[in-house]
Amino acid sequence: MADAQTASITGTPVPNVPPAVSAQGAAPTPAQPEVACETLYIQNLNEKVRIDVLKASLRGLFKSYGEVLDVVAHSNLRMRGQAFVSFASPEIAAKALKEVRGFPLYSKPMQISFARTRSDAVVRKVDPQSFEVHKGRREEHKRLTRYTNPLKQKLRAKRLAAAGLAGVSAIPAPKRPAVQMPDEYLPPNKILFLQNLPENVTKDQLMALFSQYPNLHEVRLVPTKKDIAFVEYLDEASAGVAKDALHNYKLDGENKIKITFARK
Repeated sequence: MADAQTASITGTPVPNVPPAVSAQGAAPTPAQPEVACETLYIQNLNEKVRIDVLKASLRGLFKSYGEVLDVVAHSNLRMRGQAFVSFASPEIAAKALKEVRGFPLYSKPMQISFARTRSDAVVRKVDPQSFEVHKGRREEHKRLTRYTNPLKQKLRAKRLAAAGLAGVSAIPAPKRPAVQMPDEYLPPNKILFLQNLPENVTKDQLMALFSQYPNLHEVRLVPTKKDIAFVEYLDEASAGVAKDALHNYKLDGENKIKITFARK
């Protein structure tokens, strides 16, 4: 895995990770209980997603729990597949960690823990007088751990094992519970899923509404559940245009329609 601890050069906090198993197969020391702080350390992110898109997705996912002060992610070798998300308080971060841990963002379940140190954004927010002291400590920590931090040792052990020079057997990662992706984060699809429809809505009304946008193919009501429906277009792009234009549209003048891409 990439080495995130040296990322402190950009103001990134240090991840709160347990010690790695040594190349000689020695048992790790017992992991210490996590100490809550304002910043979450996230691993196992999809490395194929552009950094700007990844940061925007993380901010959108976590903002429902409280103010997001900063999202730090980089495409370099050390930080690939990792990010830090900072909140205004440890309580907000703890709630987000509990509810989002294991969420499959872009088809990969996120591994989330507390960072060991505060981020620059947090210190500027809650204790601006101590920022210069905080920055000095961070730079000193980076200098002292450049070649000895556990993440680099773990990476070196993996390289040795791959080369057949270490006798450490691979330990399978524990299976994480399946977490269903929220509708808002589903990938584009030519079929739209409509919710919160008026119970007396008709197929003709929906046809008239969605035929304003080109390439409409079909509208399907669900007889057993009158407040939902499916609208299909000939291609994903056309469906996306209609979704963006009509999401939260008040069909009856009161209730907003929720429109998302249908699950494939």
